[in-house]
Amino acid sequence: MRSVIFLLFYCLMLSSGHAATTGWQTAKHLKAELVSEYQQVTPGQTVRLALHFVPDEHWHTYWQNPGDSGLATSLSWRLPEGVTAGNIQWPTPHAIAIPPLVNYGFEGNTVLLSDLHIAADYASDTIDIQLQADWLVCEEICIPAEAQFRLMLPVGSNAILADEQSALFRQAQQQRPQPLNISGQFDTSGGAFSAVIDWQQTDITAFFVAASELVDHAAKQQISQQGTQLLLQQPLNTYFSGVEDQIELVLISADTAYSVQLTKGGQLAGNEKAAVEILVTQGQQSSTALWLILLMAAAGGLILNLMPCVFPILSLKALSIAANSTQQAQQKRDALFYSAGVALSFVALALLLITLRAAGAAIGWGFQLQSPYMVALLVYLLFALGLSLSGVVQFGLGLMNTGGALTAVKGGKGSFFTGVLAVVVASPCTAPFMGSALGYAVTQSAPVALLVFAALGLGMALPFLLLAFVPGFARLLPKPGAWMDTLKQVLAYPLYLSAVWLLWVYGRQVGVDAQALLLIGLVCVAAACWLWGRKQLAQVGRVGAGFALLLVLLALVLPVLAPKQAVPQTQSNDTQHWQPWSAATLKQLREQGKPVLVNMTADWCITCLVNERMALNTDSSKAALALYDVTYLKGDWTLRDSAITEYLRLYQRDGVPLYVLYWPGQPPQVLPQILTPDTLPQTLARLSSQP
Repeated sequence: MRSVIFLLFYCLMLSSGHAATTGWQTAKHLKAELVSEYQQVTPGQTVRLALHFVPDEHWHTYWQNPGDSGLATSLSWRLPEGVTAGNIQWPTPHAIAIPPLVNYGFEGNTVLLSDLHIAADYASDTIDIQLQADWLVCEEICIPAEAQFRLMLPVGSNAILADEQSALFRQAQQQRPQPLNISGQFDTSGGAFSAVIDWQQTDITAFFVAASELVDHAAKQQISQQGTQLLLQQPLNTYFSGVEDQIELVLISADTAYSVQLTKGGQLAGNEKAAVEILVTQGQQSSTALWLILLMAAAGGLILNLMPCVFPILSLKALSIAANSTQQAQQKRDALFYSAGVALSFVALALLLITLRAAGAAIGWGFQLQSPYMVALLVYLLFALGLSLSGVVQFGLGLMNTGGALTAVKGGKGSFFTGVLAVVVASPCTAPFMGSALGYAVTQSAPVALLVFAALGLGMALPFLLLAFVPGFARLLPKPGAWMDTLKQVLAYPLYLSAVWLLWVYGRQVGVDAQALLLIGLVCVAAACWLWGRKQLAQVGRVGAGFALLLVLLALVLPVLAPKQAVPQTQSNDTQHWQPWSAATLKQLREQGKPVLVNMTADWCITCLVNERMALNTDSSKAALALYDVTYLKGDWTLRDSAITEYLRLYQRDGVPLYVLYWPGQPPQVLPQILTPDTLPQTLARLSSQP
């Protein structure tokens, strides 16, 4: 009797044409049905099922990542043993803006596919499919709903398609993004989600991240092509706390959508990691034209001449130009050689940066002053040049064919090496406009990077080129006279002050004991210069000259023997209003929703020290930090620190200073490189007034 009833039921389903669907169930503002692609299935088969939604006009349901609000549709299956259901195969979403929020979902006819896997040894004559679906349907208001669906599929020796449902499944397939079999990686450093995909596709207009609470959905997306790699970026979500090691990404082009699986950036190769780490101010990727970057680089190089760490060296060149003010041909030659020395030194530094980074070293702009021994040599060199200007010794007659001698000799060689020395001392400084140009350069190909560095050199050399080649500027120079000897001796003191500054930097790097040994080395240098000056006046013989050389060698050895201090000296924790920066501390504070100010500085950065004294350590700034409960983190780059180098690169900076203000609910705010006393209080007041 049961067999007869089942046979009648089976024939009824086949004849009715509805065997592959449950029929419509109606809820508020939406109707839904469960549909099978086959009206009869066989053991071992995989069958596609579709949950078919038709919401009312202007109403929508949600994607697997619903965005800032909403809830993704969820499916709960009850299936017989030997039958399993796969995950939802989501169609391509679209952005649904409800200012200031952005959600991801579907309006109109929507089909959610799932695969039903039937075991090869499945023995029953039917498959009883039961599904509970939970969804949220929204317009200006949201209504949660649920429904139960039951579908009986007969099992036979042959699979029979439900022809009347073919159009629905074709539509569902067209709505899905096309899977890409390519590699992609992502990272979440520096306040942004960044991804790099090995794919050359220039018409991608948007992307959707499947992981929830990962990106700031309302923030601007940045999409660019760098060679054969597609770069994507969007600021992190305010509530971001972590993400799986693998996520899905949907890419949108003009007429097609694609899906790609991304793996977390810890597995990246060197060049891929560099591409992922391109983070631009406030989550916006640089689209600045190359010509404007070159102009900014030249302007930064020009302003670099006014930096306290550079100006003393320029006095050497100023004296040379003043001495030759009546000899235009020699002026032009000296200016060209000086410009060549500056430009080639910048290019050489760029090549060294590119080479070391390609080898895996994490270094940045001004890296040579992160070496205490290099700082010690510069202290000696500037002190010796000062003694030369003071008349103790005259370089260029045989001793010290490098360093001070090369900058002091007359003619093209002296001009060239004056330019070299100016760059070595100037590079730790980061002038306005220069930071953006350097950040752009380190994210580009080697030829473009070298071009930007050459523009920096041209800007720095520009004043001397104008003096030599523009008669109007040259006429401003006074004629040579006795005043020059007095000026020469006066200009020795900026060099002494520069030596004192570097001596202080050296002490901060390696401690007061090592600093004392360097002072002994300075005494040796002074004695060596005095003895060599007497030799030049024929007042001492070869023994005195030999003793001078021994003193120089002793001075060079003393920094090597100096004991190293592991950590730079800092204020007492009881008096300082800042905390040491670390990536973990910053992440923890941001996860707690606290405002944070990050200051990346170094003791050899004059601009940094002036900003701290004039703008960050003032009573008004301290009061503003306390008023808005801002945690102030300071990163010290005086000695090489790869973590700080990586952080600088996240904001397209290759040197200090860098000031980043994190305000809850807002993208990171990068403050100017030159701060005024009102910069911080005004910025905090503006951010606090925003919703």
